[in-house]
Amino acid sequence: MDVRPILGDGTGAAKHAALRVARQLRLTAVNILVLGSGAREHGIVRSLAQEGGHQLYAAPGNPGMGGLARQLQVDLNSGADVTAAAQRLAADLVVIGPEAPLIAGVADALRAAGVPCFGPGADAAKLEGSKAFAKDIMRASGVPTAGAAVATTRSEAAAALDRFGAPYVVKNDGLAAGKGVVVTDSREAALDHAELCFGAGAPVVVEEYLDGPEISLFCVTDGRTVVPLAPAQDFKRALDNDEGPNTGGMGAYSPLPWAPADLTAQTLSQVARPVVAEMSRRGTPFQGLLYCGLALTSEGLKVIEFNARFGDPETQVVLARLATPLSGLLFAAATGTLDRAEPLVWSADAAVTVVIAAENYPGPPVTGGVIAGIEEAEAIPGVHVLQAGTRLDSSSRLVSAGGRVLSVVGTGPTLAAARGRAYAGARTIRLDGSHYRTDIARRAAEG
Repeated sequence: MDVRPILGDGTGAAKHAALRVARQLRLTAVNILVLGSGAREHGIVRSLAQEGGHQLYAAPGNPGMGGLARQLQVDLNSGADVTAAAQRLAADLVVIGPEAPLIAGVADALRAAGVPCFGPGADAAKLEGSKAFAKDIMRASGVPTAGAAVATTRSEAAAALDRFGAPYVVKNDGLAAGKGVVVTDSREAALDHAELCFGAGAPVVVEEYLDGPEISLFCVTDGRTVVPLAPAQDFKRALDNDEGPNTGGMGAYSPLPWAPADLTAQTLSQVARPVVAEMSRRGTPFQGLLYCGLALTSEGLKVIEFNARFGDPETQVVLARLATPLSGLLFAAATGTLDRAEPLVWSADAAVTVVIAAENYPGPPVTGGVIAGIEEAEAIPGVHVLQAGTRLDSSSRLVSAGGRVLSVVGTGPTLAAARGRAYAGARTIRLDGSHYRTDIARRAAEG
């Protein structure tokens, strides 16, 4: 997809649309600070940069953001440090990408200083920070979800596993970078995972297994109004055919041609709005991005989990399709004016992202390998590459620095076309020992 006619390069209809939204929301200045260094944040910065007219900053950012935003070093989990940086930059909006700063209360510190912030405060971010808390909120607001029990000892975990039966689902109650969940037919493996969590000082949530396909639906909210984005599906397992261990995500695609036509409306009425209302009733309004992880089970729609920020790698495909200026949407959520935002406009194109991971990921990754082929990939029409686990070495070479290294995004008029472009781009990337799944969006593209 050629995004310029839709999102603009600072000229034409897209620029006027961005300015119109900015005027409506009194966003007269455009200094935006994005916190984070992954492909998710690279995708956010890319979308903001395509609007034109913004001064963008990224902390710490990554080498791929270098041409789009000024980068700076700051302690992301320190509300005082982030606030000082935002004030020094005269930031009109701070966008918090990762979950850890949200749990640490960075959004609270920014709001206390009068800096508009996209991201929930610490009390609201517990929706992601504690699986047990999220279950309590869902019970209180009548949200359909899996039966669950909290366990703090091996005997409690064993009793819960026997109660729900196989497949066994055991979740670390706290943050685990997308790898705190085990789904297994082995009772012993489930108990071993629980023991690992206990050893790290965390309780576990043992859940009933939810059958059916999984869907991610992002909802932007200012604590009252809820605006859904386009649904996406991600792939958590490391290997083709959903084999191998859980990861932070190996790929995603959007739209979902097989999903029920009323999926978004149903999620709004049964999940997002009740949860946002319950959080407000408790005096901890949720302001930012509510990530609804859903399962289309044989008993209907149920929630698997919530996250309190944009998901990765789903963000890469959702933002690739968003035609409405992102800055106005995020600013409206940050300032309580989402009810005045214009309806979202989506590209008709599909988007597919393929994550290229370092050798041994999701185990301890092999880092320091030289990365080549990004320019070749981006020379393919409809392809762009978002960086994550990368850095520049002492010779200014781009090298791997983490587990998930790159997200190769392909867009096209059909899922098959988008998928073909994403994989054509992935094949040009050269990084010794790297790997990626070959089946992202395959079943959906084949109908």
